[in-house]
Amino acid sequence: MIDVARNQQDGRVALKDVAARQGISKKYLEQVAAPLVNAHLLLVTRGPLGGYRLSRDAHDITLADIVSASEDGLELLTCTIDVGACERANDCASRRIWGGLQDAIYQYLADQSLADVAYGSAPTH
Repeated sequence: MIDVARNQQDGRVALKDVAARQGISKKYLEQVAAPLVNAHLLLVTRGPLGGYRLSRDAHDITLADIVSASEDGLELLTCTIDVGACERANDCASRRIWGGLQDAIYQYLADQSLADVAYGSAPTH
């Protein structure tokens, strides 16, 4: 996402070019890009002049958006979002701790946009 944000000014960004710049296999990048396309964070055009571009301005995409899409959510434990997942969830001290950590992680990621990271202005918390 950072590479696409930095390089899409000329139109679409080919994964082979991202792979070359980042030293990552194109096959792996295809797997990484798929959930980002499904989450409507990346747009893809197929064909010889195709490639990827951000679906909206980098300032309007948060790191929480990206991690949620690529990691299938931000939940550390099922019980932090589904009280019914455990019969002891309501009285569980560990659940409160993990839930607080999950909230802090989410807020940290939500406070930073892709533009902050891609263009070097990410806040330091």
